[in-house]
Amino acid sequence: MNELKNELKNEPKNVPKNAPKNVPKTDLASWRPRLAAMAAMAASDADGAQDGAHDGTHLERVWRNAQALLAQHPEADALVVMAACYLHDLVNLPKNDPARDQASRRSAQLARHQLAWMHFPPDRLDAVAHAIEAHSFSAAIPAESLEAKIVQDADRLDGLGAVGLARMFYIAGRMGSGLAHPQDPLGLAREFDDRSYALDHIMVKLARLPDMMQTAGGRALADERLASLMAFRAAFAAESGAA
Repeated sequence: MNELKNELKNEPKNVPKNAPKNVPKTDLASWRPRLAAMAAMAASDADGAQDGAHDGTHLERVWRNAQALLAQHPEADALVVMAACYLHDLVNLPKNDPARDQASRRSAQLARHQLAWMHFPPDRLDAVAHAIEAHSFSAAIPAESLEAKIVQDADRLDGLGAVGLARMFYIAGRMGSGLAHPQDPLGLAREFDDRSYALDHIMVKLARLPDMMQTAGGRALADERLASLMAFRAAFAAESGAA
């Protein structure tokens, strides 16, 4: 936290050097590489091993999801959505970190500081910061703007489907969790515990996401992707001999 306070007082570390100052204010094609570079530099400065579940490919997928939702909501500010998609994990804390629920707030603070330094449209900074802080499941900050709702849905969609499944097991491995309860993988006669068993995370969190989607398009995609997770869950139990 002290490192964040110090960085907010100084020139941002994660701003690309020699970045042009005359980028058109609403030119998505011009802003996209700059935002991606900011995110990549933040990841390279992070302490410890790289997090493959929250890397540059995650950001690109979130932006791709957001573009699909933006197609259904042309009234939304695409530049705000794009900036939040690329910068929402500037401060990325492990899932089991006691300060995890503060990560999105810290990311929003850092993004605001860095974007201001890069001459991002000042009238959009509040909207970007809100979309970033509200994207997080653990922060439990209500998404109030359409842009924040799109970013939240886009990020949560990456936790579902085949990619979500891969990310789920990757994160569980980093935390030292087991694959599944050996006798009762479906949790038919016990409480779910996704800190101990990766498979439990489907029912603890992921199965709840479709009902939490903020857009109709997000809900439809979430339902589709959750179905594949539930099919995997049943297949896992069958193959383990516990179905």
